[in-house]
Amino acid sequence: MTHPTLSPARLANWLFGVAALVFAIVVVGGITRLTESGLSITEWKPISGALPPMSDAAWADAFSKYQQIPEYQQINKGLGMGLAEFKFIFFWEWVHRLLGRVIGLALVLPWAWLALRRRLPEGYTLRIFALAALVGLQGALGWWMVASGLEVRTDVSHYRLAAHLLTALFIFAGLIWTALDLRALARDPGAQPARMTGFGWIVAAALALQLLFGAYTAGLNAGQVAATWPSMNGHFVPEGINWSAGVLTALGNDPFLIHFIHRWWAWVVVLMLVILARKIRQSDRRASIAIHSAFGTQIILGIATVWTGVALWLAVLHQAVGALVVASTVWGLWALGRRG
Repeated sequence: MTHPTLSPARLANWLFGVAALVFAIVVVGGITRLTESGLSITEWKPISGALPPMSDAAWADAFSKYQQIPEYQQINKGLGMGLAEFKFIFFWEWVHRLLGRVIGLALVLPWAWLALRRRLPEGYTLRIFALAALVGLQGALGWWMVASGLEVRTDVSHYRLAAHLLTALFIFAGLIWTALDLRALARDPGAQPARMTGFGWIVAAALALQLLFGAYTAGLNAGQVAATWPSMNGHFVPEGINWSAGVLTALGNDPFLIHFIHRWWAWVVVLMLVILARKIRQSDRRASIAIHSAFGTQIILGIATVWTGVALWLAVLHQAVGALVVASTVWGLWALGRRG
């Protein structure tokens, strides 16, 4: 039996709600990384793992498994980590994984119910399914990332961390764009989905590159190689870059070079966002203001994070506002695509 299509406004609110959950998991992911909590859960149990250890024996077993991996053997054992400290890092990784499960359920279950009853507007059934499939892929990427730090390394691969973070932000962007399309459909039943413009792709590529180097910076702790700004330890181009294995290897692995690129490519992104904001100022002033506010705050937080030697709370705010830069940019690109 076919039911009437659900109100696009209600569908938009649902997707904005899921996007808020993705924002939360990005923030918690930042805390997990900064507190070195990501390797505390050494197994992937999608169903039974939703509950933390519920007894002293279960906690002892979880801690015993953690004690077998290089991070504990080479770092935390020497620091005298006990069960109490282990429970702290376990908590953040468990919350991170729990949020991932919640996001999956919050997206997949309503989609399945609406799709079976054909209550989604034309064109949105497959579109939302694609987002749900990406959430499933993200879970697999998360475990792939964790697995890289369980046998030889004392941390996760920064390449896999980058794939995990960028996929999360892509899902975040897709949810917001789709919700905006649905909100437009609620106002005008004849509204067509917005399309990316040529300039929009340039902006998106510039921002994606900045996010990539931001993920590398986090994964390699590259933010800690210099606590000065605008110079890096008294030099514009930092000393200490290892070019011995070639430019490509340095671009992907050298913390001095990665930090340098991340802090200065940011200004290219700012220029792109200023142009974007000007282009949409007349058609969507709120989006223009949101873009300026997000990147302005992010610049201040980035500099402050460097000056404080990567203070945890500032680094977390930097990652959180980075997600808001993505959200405001998506809003602006959507407004540009609607106008065009």
